[in-house]
Amino acid sequence: MIRTTLVSLASVALAGVISSVHAYDKSTLSSDADWVSAQSERIAPQATGLADNLWNWAEVGYQETRSSAAIQDHLREAGFEIETRVADIPTAFVATYRQGRGGPVIGLLAEMDALPGVSQEAIPEHSPIEGQVAGHACGHHLFGAGSTAAAIMLSRWLEESGTPGEIRLYGTPAEEGGSGKVYMVREGAFEGTDVVLQWHPSDRNAALPRSSLANRSAKFRFKGVASHAAAAPERGRSALDGVEAMNFMVNMLREHVPDSTRIHYVITNGGGAPNVVPADAEVFYYVRDNTAADLEPIWERVEQIARAAAQGTGTGVEWEVIHGNHSLLPNQVLNRLLDASMREFGGIEYSPAEQKFAESLGGLAHRPNHELGDQARIADYNPSEKPSSGSTDVGDVSWNVPTGGFRAATWVPGTSAHTWQAVAAGGTSIGHKGMLLAAETLTLAGIQLLRDPALVAKAQQEFEQKRGDDFNYVPLLGDREPPLDYRK
Repeated sequence: MIRTTLVSLASVALAGVISSVHAYDKSTLSSDADWVSAQSERIAPQATGLADNLWNWAEVGYQETRSSAAIQDHLREAGFEIETRVADIPTAFVATYRQGRGGPVIGLLAEMDALPGVSQEAIPEHSPIEGQVAGHACGHHLFGAGSTAAAIMLSRWLEESGTPGEIRLYGTPAEEGGSGKVYMVREGAFEGTDVVLQWHPSDRNAALPRSSLANRSAKFRFKGVASHAAAAPERGRSALDGVEAMNFMVNMLREHVPDSTRIHYVITNGGGAPNVVPADAEVFYYVRDNTAADLEPIWERVEQIARAAAQGTGTGVEWEVIHGNHSLLPNQVLNRLLDASMREFGGIEYSPAEQKFAESLGGLAHRPNHELGDQARIADYNPSEKPSSGSTDVGDVSWNVPTGGFRAATWVPGTSAHTWQAVAAGGTSIGHKGMLLAAETLTLAGIQLLRDPALVAKAQQEFEQKRGDDFNYVPLLGDREPPLDYRK
């Protein structure tokens, strides 16, 4: 079945205003899905309004003050109790709704941070917003608002049905390089949660149980001796030489690492003037691999290279680990449930104006095997757990609580994350439609888990088997405090 949603458009660029009228074929829906559909229509104006506010504010990691407060306000109004400043992070929170005693505890994740450097208007041509430095190029405004809508719908179902259970909505800041969830996991915020459901914006609809790459980053800071580069070069010790020597050796290392390894860097401080030998320089590294165990030996070699670079250039070096994420531990039980739930509602159908917008945007961000029209389909379920090329702090959650996830088409098919094209579509009714499909999928899956504790137990059994009896969770970012200023 394909979803058709009526949209109000101000122009070809799309107004981003979505009506609460859905043209579902009600006869094909189960009774639970029919209930979710009706609730989704009622909550759509509230959910899309919240998403649009987050899109407009575009607050970066650990600075999502208005975004976090707005999500909390929606949940508090719906009867949730809010715990704020979780893990000493000002924008992190846990919102809880309980009905009766006992029953499963279902967790939902809500991200909210934007990315710097990708400001964009909601139009199908590159047009940064004047005065705005960030944009929701990964769709976290839709992630946060969609999960909030699902949590509210699930709380209404608990109240109406009288079923015992608990909903926990986790407000998780700074996914983009800040590892907000890792600090929340480390502080025990997920203890007592039976399963976690999550989703992510994408250019297609799929509940594939893919893993992700483990990831660690650090800023390597070299310290040298300043001098006049022409008059007294022999007195100087260039910190930039240390950075460049490190980069050269790391690039040689690439020839001797597994195919799964990913290493990338940027020089964040290279000095101020060519005629001054730089006393300070900094390079920011990311290293990724399939699992934490695969990552560790590569990371140790990068650290050894940093020491060697400092020794060879007569400089000093120290480094600060900025973030670290475990790989994602898939859960087939939960992913199959999410896949079946999404299929109840079907894909997304564009209006004529949305189709025109999509056609104008499509060729600008083409991805192989991603075609316009994919938004109307649900990808076939594939049980392969092969890692994707990205990383996420959801990984740390998944090694502590059984976690299932999926993607919904909030972007035009062919669009890659972290592009201005993703920002543009995410600020329109195209993004709203994918978000509402995600909210409905989460809600329907949550209802089935609340109604059937045996299904929860089955997901937990798979989780324990995959994790193994000897597993010991160790955060890859160590015992450092949250880097609340990493985007400043």
